Amino acid sequence: MRGMGNMQGMMRQMQKMQKEMQAAQKELYATEFEGKSASDMVIVKFTGEKVMKDIQIKPEAIDPDDPDMLQDLILEAVNHAMSEIDKQTQDKLGKYTRGLPM
Repeated sequence: MRGMGNMQGMMRQMQKMQKEMQAAQKELYATEFEGKSASDMVIVKFTGEKVMKDIQIKPEAIDPDDPDMLQDLILEAVNHAMSEIDKQTQDKLGKYTRGLPM
């Protein structure tokens, strides 16, 4: 009979952990992340769900003779934001997923 009480305790623990994880995820999704390129020529803003909300491009970044430069700046800013989101996700949710089979 002792095994049943232990099992219920474990289930309660799992439910509590799941609630905490959902709250952490919700907080993460509500957070706004900013990515910047060199010299802040391009600044992008994303939600924690990796949805772009805003992009700001300085006029001097728009050179009609060098469209590749602007593309590189946008890529740099977006990749910067993505790495920030991934880092925060790992910091906030990593403790819940560590040791779980993926």
